[in-house]
Amino acid sequence: MKILRKFSVVALIIFFGGQFFAQKEACAQVMEVGGSIGLSYYMGDINPKKPFNQSKLGWGVLVRFYGGTRWAFRLAYSNLQLAGSDKESGYRPERGLSFTNNVHDVALVAEFNFLDYFTGSKRNGLTPYLFGGISVLMFNPKAEDGTELCNVLTDVSGYNDNNGTLEDNINNGNAKYSKVAVSIPFGIGAKYSLSRRIGLALEWRWDLALTDWLDDCHSYYPLQNNAYSDPTGFSNGSPYIQRGSANDYDWYGYLNLSMTYKFNLPNGNDCNKRERYKNYN
Repeated sequence: MKILRKFSVVALIIFFGGQFFAQKEACAQVMEVGGSIGLSYYMGDINPKKPFNQSKLGWGVLVRFYGGTRWAFRLAYSNLQLAGSDKESGYRPERGLSFTNNVHDVALVAEFNFLDYFTGSKRNGLTPYLFGGISVLMFNPKAEDGTELCNVLTDVSGYNDNNGTLEDNINNGNAKYSKVAVSIPFGIGAKYSLSRRIGLALEWRWDLALTDWLDDCHSYYPLQNNAYSDPTGFSNGSPYIQRGSANDYDWYGYLNLSMTYKFNLPNGNDCNKRERYKNYN
């Protein structure tokens, strides 16, 4: 997890650095639109160690803008299904916790191509790339029967100094949590020009969600438990029994294949010129 946090810092450097260097490129202005499909997964208090454990189908749509052959900027919406279970991950099976979550993610990222790349070029039609940026996500963890876990208050962010009840925490504003958060997406991928206007990209994206509530597992057990908060009776109603970590954020990932269609935009010097791309198809 700590290593991935360092990568998230690199992602922000890529994003803001890309904006700086893109200003110096006076090349083609191209827009690509398309969609993606792949596998999404969760990592956090219920599954801290196993990528792709209980992976689900994810999909998205995207718009990509090129100001040259090395830097690109992408606006994307992703619909990602996440799931976690103590039984499946084997991390803390005594808790018996599980959840599903449908994450709606809108991300703005900068991409850096290691090689010159242009969709439609045979000469420069393949490159690995890095990307990083920022996104906003909406989420709503649910139990297997579809119950919204936030509504049944299966967790709280802390107790008061008098070992207050769950009602005390509700009154103090500690029991509810926001279902909107910010995340830091970053990752690696490879692009391939399939034809004159169609491009493919295979990428592995990681997101550091700046929230610990994707799985509805955080801090201590509530003093007044229910079938959702303590399905195995592990806490036995005792105060200050650890239910999850209060210090770590949740993560989610998306391994996906995308296909885009290229549109040439007006103005600017055209990188499509045959003088530059002798093998332009």
